[in-house]
Amino acid sequence: MKTRHLVSLVTGILIVSVLVPICLSIWLAHRQAEEQFVNVLDNYASRVLMRTDRVVAQAKDALTQLQNYEAPPCSRQHLREMRLVAFSRRYVQEVIYVDNLKPVCSSLEQISNAPAYPPPMRITRDGYSTWLSPQNDLGFNHYMAIVGRGHYLVMIDPDSLVDVLPFSTTHIDAALIGDARNLIFASSNTLDHHIHALLGNQKITRLQYNGSMYITKPVPELGFTVVAWAALKPLDENWHQQLLIWLPAGILISLLAAFFMLRLLRHIQSPRNRLQDAINSRDFVVHYQPIVALGSGKMVGAEALARWPQPDGSHLSPDIFVSLAEQTGLISQLTQLIIEKVFEDMGHWLHLHPDQHISINLAPDDLTSGKLPPLLHHLLNKWQVHPGQIALELTERGFADPKVSAPAIAAFRRSGHAIYIDDFGTGYSSLSYLQDLDVDTLKIDKSFVNALEYKNVTPHIIEMAKSLKLAMVAEGIETAGQLAWLHRHGVQYGQGWYYSKAMPKVEFILWAEYNLENHPA
Repeated sequence: MKTRHLVSLVTGILIVSVLVPICLSIWLAHRQAEEQFVNVLDNYASRVLMRTDRVVAQAKDALTQLQNYEAPPCSRQHLREMRLVAFSRRYVQEVIYVDNLKPVCSSLEQISNAPAYPPPMRITRDGYSTWLSPQNDLGFNHYMAIVGRGHYLVMIDPDSLVDVLPFSTTHIDAALIGDARNLIFASSNTLDHHIHALLGNQKITRLQYNGSMYITKPVPELGFTVVAWAALKPLDENWHQQLLIWLPAGILISLLAAFFMLRLLRHIQSPRNRLQDAINSRDFVVHYQPIVALGSGKMVGAEALARWPQPDGSHLSPDIFVSLAEQTGLISQLTQLIIEKVFEDMGHWLHLHPDQHISINLAPDDLTSGKLPPLLHHLLNKWQVHPGQIALELTERGFADPKVSAPAIAAFRRSGHAIYIDDFGTGYSSLSYLQDLDVDTLKIDKSFVNALEYKNVTPHIIEMAKSLKLAMVAEGIETAGQLAWLHRHGVQYGQGWYYSKAMPKVEFILWAEYNLENHPA
């Protein structure tokens, strides 16, 4: 790609990363304010519906009580009962006794001269008849909601259905519109004629018109619709308030997006950042190579070996990423992750096999970080594993500065951990300080095991270990001849491809269980 094309691409990405979050924040501020406003209206309409349910339930309860009352119709006792029912219920205005829908008497009139009611406008699922009618015993022109059953009608003032106070400071109005004739039979304020006409012709649930927002909630069983509305001025005020929150967030996201682009480029180019990401994402896995008693062939433990899976399915060599981790100061984080992985994989298994152990490799920096002792203590208690089941391996470099290494190693020993010298013989000062080290086991490097036939260093290493009463583990055993020679010269333990390669958790546990079953104590 040409430089000018690359500059254009980067400039375009930066512009998008800056503008899109800002524009999105403005849109989100308006959307948030609108949703809050709509929620206020919706809650109010829902409360109107709750009031409607409560009123209708009260009317049905009144009718149920009247149905169970036995007395001569329109007698003094009967009139007293109807008045008692109307008086004791908040929303009931009048109770009427009818014969073939012709009023005979009511809680207000001993003898009613009102004409007969028309057939009910709607019958509910539970068998109650409902009307909207201006007909009443007092002769004034006011629509009343009527619920009836049998010989009784209960009259309710529809205005009580919309007499609901809003919870917010926003002034909200409501109206009830009959579905059959598009008739407004109750309203807390005048409903705009245009809105009234639209609601009669279309199924509208939300509408903005002339500086107000309208929402509807149908009540199919009773045959009417609740309409709630409020002026949009509070919405604009809320939008400005939301903008003060969302706009700085959008600017911050823009800056973070630009920073992320730069960081992404660094990640592509920087091995350290790739390693840091892998640690943070816990991409590393642990394989386990068995450590076997040379005399019996029984497994006594395993060495935990870190692996870094790559996108193509391969594994990056530990020689590469361990060196990188040490050079970049990430080795302590990597070690802590591997320890956590070991317990996640093998904590339960170690608890069930107290005679087995796992050895974990440490770097020199791990001795001075101060983070491993509390981490090990926590994980050992969590999984109920004995400290002796976790051995710690250090290369000769880990002992290079006795003033630093000696106290740390002594602390691990006091906690119950065994200390291994890993890859012994590959350093430059092995012979000079071996006798001063507070360690348990010496691991003979595989290079010496491979050269048993033509090098005479290995016998001297073995004799030094014997004189210092150190256990020995030979690495890299690949042949029966190597096994026999090492066992004959007093090496107790070994590991290598002769027994098994390093295996993932599940494969290792299957191998270990098979080995332990065939080599009982």
